[in-house]
Amino acid sequence: MAASYSIGIDLGGTNLRAAAIDKDGKMLGKISGSTPVAEGPGPVVDDMAQSVEKLREQFGRDHLAGIGAGVPGNIDMAKGVIVGWGNMPIFNGYPMRDELSKRLNTRVILENDANAAALGEKWMGAGRGVEDLVLLTLGTGIGGGIIVDGRILHGQIGMAGEIGHMTISPNGNPCGCGNRGCVEKHASATAVSAMARLLGLGHDLTAKEVYDLARNVDDPRNARAREIFRVMGEALGIALASLINIFNFPLYLLGGGVVAAWEFFAPAMIEEVERRSFTYRSTLKTAPTRIEAAKLGGDAGLFGAACLPLEDVRT
Repeated sequence: MAASYSIGIDLGGTNLRAAAIDKDGKMLGKISGSTPVAEGPGPVVDDMAQSVEKLREQFGRDHLAGIGAGVPGNIDMAKGVIVGWGNMPIFNGYPMRDELSKRLNTRVILENDANAAALGEKWMGAGRGVEDLVLLTLGTGIGGGIIVDGRILHGQIGMAGEIGHMTISPNGNPCGCGNRGCVEKHASATAVSAMARLLGLGHDLTAKEVYDLARNVDDPRNARAREIFRVMGEALGIALASLINIFNFPLYLLGGGVVAAWEFFAPAMIEEVERRSFTYRSTLKTAPTRIEAAKLGGDAGLFGAACLPLEDVRT
């Protein structure tokens, strides 16, 4: 029988989600739950396999094109092995693709989670109809995915798109990657929380709580909260200006939970892009470069992962 759907998996640091999605991009069903990442690869692969079994029993084994799995870290694409999950080094070198394929007896494609999200936005989100785009995911850190001619740009060893580690301040904050001034140290949810602490807004505020302060004009901390997002916008603008000058793509998307604060960081971001990117300024009257919020939210990675096995059959 012809394949008509695939299953996308989105593995995070604490949660595991899986969805059955048909070749036209319709989500047929979704499973969400926690997963014991701290216990190591074996229990995680068990949970992934169980989620897939539930979905394919529901939607049919004979119509399944395969499994796509978006996972954190850098991937050795040829071997299907995670080689750089910084927060969970126990997974590094583990043959996740082959282990999952063996347990399920079906084709499995492993992909970086931010790359999967970029592909999902291109297929069914804000990037529909666009063949070349960049996605920045603003979360605990900053991830990135680059789509060229409709396909993920992997680079020589699968590490293309590490946008979060672009230098935007030569003498900026130190980063766990060994660099200083990475954009994720100045514009991620973690950076927002750190700036809130430095400005005396609170010791353990989340980025969402800082956003709530920025919205509350009656709170005496309001101006300082808004200043945090202005600084965040400047950092993103510097990064985007470089990306626009390098790629000259028509579309640059920002996803992740921090995008909820768009109204507070976007003006400074766009101002910085206009100041620093002659490519952006040159396109304003003819074919304007779009900088927009992503549309699929947390489901972008599921759509992108499911898209991978459907490459030959999707419309």
